Amino acid sequence: MTEQKAGSIRDKVNLETSQIAWKDLQRFFASGVVIAVAADLDLVDVACQFASDNKIQVEQWLSAGRIGKMTDQQAKICYEEGAMLWAVVVKPWILVQAVG
Repeated sequence: MTEQKAGSIRDKVNLETSQIAWKDLQRFFASGVVIAVAADLDLVDVACQFASDNKIQVEQWLSAGRIGKMTDQQAKICYEEGAMLWAVVVKPWILVQAVG
């Protein structure tokens, strides 16, 4: 991938990243499309790897447990805390990360 293309993907993803309340994500969680991203990863970088279809990197994060479908336990905590999350859509997924 060229640097220009990588830069334009990053710019697009960055502009589409925003905070959202958990209550607005619950129906997507129920559909199985919410991916939790570890706090020590850069959400925009992860989204760029998804958008670029970098299967090797995504599989490494998955196998290390640094990303994965949001679990029922994680969803319960978000619900109970009325959590706000950073989110970005990389179809068909919604990648989320705790605020702060």
